[in-house]
Amino acid sequence: MATATKEQTILLIDEDLDFLDWATKHLEAKGLQILRCDNSENAVKIADQTDLDLVISDIQIQPFDGLELLSRIRSKNSNAVVVLTAGFPTTSQIIEATRRGARDVLRKESLPFELRPVVEAALQSSEQRKQAQDSIPSLPATDGPVKMIGISRPLQDVFKIVGRVSQTDAPVLITGESGTGKELVARAVHEYNPRRHGDLVAINCGAIPENLLESELFGHEKGAFTGAVARRMGRFEQCDGGTLFLDEIGDMPASVQVKLLRILQEGTFSRVGSNETLSSDVRIVAATNKDLAVEVSQGNFREDLYYRLNVVEINLPPLRDRPEDIPLLAEFFLQRLARKQGMARMRLSGEAVETLQKHHWPGNVRELENTVARACALSTSDLLLPEDMPFARSPFSRNEKLNSAFDVILSLVPHPDESLLPWFRAEFCRRVFEQSGSDLKECARRLGVTQPELRDILGTE
Repeated sequence: MATATKEQTILLIDEDLDFLDWATKHLEAKGLQILRCDNSENAVKIADQTDLDLVISDIQIQPFDGLELLSRIRSKNSNAVVVLTAGFPTTSQIIEATRRGARDVLRKESLPFELRPVVEAALQSSEQRKQAQDSIPSLPATDGPVKMIGISRPLQDVFKIVGRVSQTDAPVLITGESGTGKELVARAVHEYNPRRHGDLVAINCGAIPENLLESELFGHEKGAFTGAVARRMGRFEQCDGGTLFLDEIGDMPASVQVKLLRILQEGTFSRVGSNETLSSDVRIVAATNKDLAVEVSQGNFREDLYYRLNVVEINLPPLRDRPEDIPLLAEFFLQRLARKQGMARMRLSGEAVETLQKHHWPGNVRELENTVARACALSTSDLLLPEDMPFARSPFSRNEKLNSAFDVILSLVPHPDESLLPWFRAEFCRRVFEQSGSDLKECARRLGVTQPELRDILGTE
């Protein structure tokens, strides 16, 4: 067992005194105090009187079982770290223990191999949570009709363009990577415009089959095609006097592009299967994650339609280019989750915020929201640490420095056999250790391992 940096306390609970003797010897280390008891009633009393870093209990303990013990301890300390053991834990026991906040459930036959690494990781997590500082940024006021969060210069520039274009009916083309919030900007363009009293209708041009998209936009007459059993109003008629948001406009089929161009030029259209000319007063806002200029050059998008749509372009920057917005967005998602689920708000440690800001975010704001939700769902504490972030556990993350180090190792051993894998792993960790400025803690965080595990891999003291 690695030496603890500060004195920490473990409570072992089991009716088998031989097991308590073995576990005590197996875990003993300088700076680590190990308490023992053989029943759950005394365990609760000890937990009430002692500042425990970790509780390890047999599920079948008496007079009340380990699940009840877990609930009682966590009811008084929601951040308590509890590990349960059993000879053969059932599926329901594992699920119920995890639901109640257990860090892990271990089979007793695997304890000679699993107990020490699980305890080391649990103690390290406990110490990190004690030392971690909350990061609660002040959210800017969001009392307007659309909640757009961000203090970065690129996003502030977007807000200014929205303010200016909202006073006109000019077509708007919103560009940017997937997940950057293009629909939110479209909603802002509508809500700050006199047309806000009309409807905002959104349609995803890439999600509807070509043979149905024309009908969806312009409507159809009864009998116009198989399945057209009645006249149907299209989106242009539905949002007359309002705004039509055409998402993923770059995926619109060429046949529909022609009819869209006509309504942009003349303000008129016809339902599918009808010769009647209709008109509609609609403001068009389109969005795409494609480069439409490239699509035009490749013949996939009409050039005349491109210029009709691209009267005012609003380009949304990717999240990786505005890291100062990440703490605000994460806090916003935490607060919203708490309201939706009727639970206490989770908190982010400063280290967790730094981890979020270092991530590449290929999925942008949508990925950040999902990451925060996943971390909240799986954490056994109300304070989120770097280890709670799903991408922080893998050494093969999108971090460019790690990728470059990994590429170097691949070039050294292009086709390693199994006997070389330990060397391969150690060499990779050494490269990451060098890139971390020989900082053991930072290197362990990047690799998603404990510091003792990293010492073993590197062969250092």
